[in-house]
Amino acid sequence: MTTVWPRKWIVLAVVTLVSFITNVDATIVIIGLPSMVEGLHITMVTGLWIITSYIITSTIFLLPAGRWADMVGTKPIFILGLGIFTIATVLCGIANSGTSLIIFRFIQGAGAALALATATPIIVRTFPPHQLGLAVGINSTSWVIGSIAGPVVGGALISQYGWPAIFFVTVPFGVIGMIAAWFVLEGTSAPVKSKTDWMGMATFGIGLVALLIALSEGQAWGWGSAATLGLFLTTLVAWIAFVITELRVTHPMFNFSLLSNIHYSAGLGITLNYCIGYFGITFLLTLYLQGALHLSPLQSGMLLIPLSAPQLIMGPLGGVLADRFGPVRMMMIGIIFLSGGLFLLGNLGVQLSMAAVVVPLIIISISNGIAWPSLAKTVLSAAPREHSGSASGMFYTIYYVGSALSQTLALAAVEFSVAPDIISQALMGGLEAQDQNIKTSLVHSIDNSFLFFILFFALALLLILLLRRTRSEIVEI
Repeated sequence: MTTVWPRKWIVLAVVTLVSFITNVDATIVIIGLPSMVEGLHITMVTGLWIITSYIITSTIFLLPAGRWADMVGTKPIFILGLGIFTIATVLCGIANSGTSLIIFRFIQGAGAALALATATPIIVRTFPPHQLGLAVGINSTSWVIGSIAGPVVGGALISQYGWPAIFFVTVPFGVIGMIAAWFVLEGTSAPVKSKTDWMGMATFGIGLVALLIALSEGQAWGWGSAATLGLFLTTLVAWIAFVITELRVTHPMFNFSLLSNIHYSAGLGITLNYCIGYFGITFLLTLYLQGALHLSPLQSGMLLIPLSAPQLIMGPLGGVLADRFGPVRMMMIGIIFLSGGLFLLGNLGVQLSMAAVVVPLIIISISNGIAWPSLAKTVLSAAPREHSGSASGMFYTIYYVGSALSQTLALAAVEFSVAPDIISQALMGGLEAQDQNIKTSLVHSIDNSFLFFILFFALALLLILLLRRTRSEIVEI
């Protein structure tokens, strides 16, 4: 093991590079969505699937990827995942239709899941205990930097070269990462014998896709239509089958026995509502800035920097605050101010006000830096140590599900009072000659959508109060 440590910083650089480019890709697509909708002549609903398709396969393959790494080793799974991601990224850049781009994004998300699921085990095995926290912190920071670079770099590339450039820019880094991983990463011995829970993957994936289609198309089809109700029924049946499967198989994707721990199950509920409330912000702002106000992708990307930049400081500081004042208290404070930031965003006007955009984003970013480390610590520490791997996998699966639902619900919330074709026209610049009332209606709908997501933070806050009460009862006993 000591022979690995002299190369540990190179190993960390390779793993962190992959974390960076996968997060850049996840954020850069949102800022490029209006250009893709216009360039491919697709509807906003189809455009949203360019985002959610990546999240879906990232979610579905996350847990199996960890098991495959145990079966054949982290190095081959890491390189395979990065290879799939890189090839799919090239295909995304040359896609000539919305359907083909969505298919390639599905593949790209699967590759990202394979690479990211093995990143943390590689770091844990490479670094000695006294440097592990530093290594994980550096790797986590790459996600924040990716969130900053994605919108800005994406906006600049789109303005100069068009939307395909946002995919091609990460390809060289993917190739470099694969070559470096081949020479730098160590192979693992003594693979673990296990089986892949294919039925669990299928039932979970079918249920999630059916739910997202129902939410994204429900307004157009009618919430009481046979198609929409059929999809909701499919979701229910698929997820019932998923639960039954997970309770019976020897090696389940989800360890449902962990849900008997009230602290862990409440923590997952908080996580789901928190992610639903948070991840729709960038999408709604992109719709407002580029669709309603007709700003360029670069201008929009620059205005999104305050949503990420403060977390470079608040991320590490949030962990310190959680240790000093307690994670439950910091979660409550963070979520209250997150709700306040969303309330301010719910009062945007038809004319751009820099302060009306930047100030709420700074509040939201700082609040997320306070709340999220405490939330992660609370959930992951609630599970028994011997089940920490399963608990972590379930936590991040809920994280991705919440992200996918947030993007879809954001569009559904806007469509509640504005027709889908109006949204698509806005993103393609087709509303400039239209009645000012349409623009006003679109902005008003976006404002209401920000306010709508406060409800999910309120639900998270109620679960935190439940968590605090149960902890107090345990202490009294």
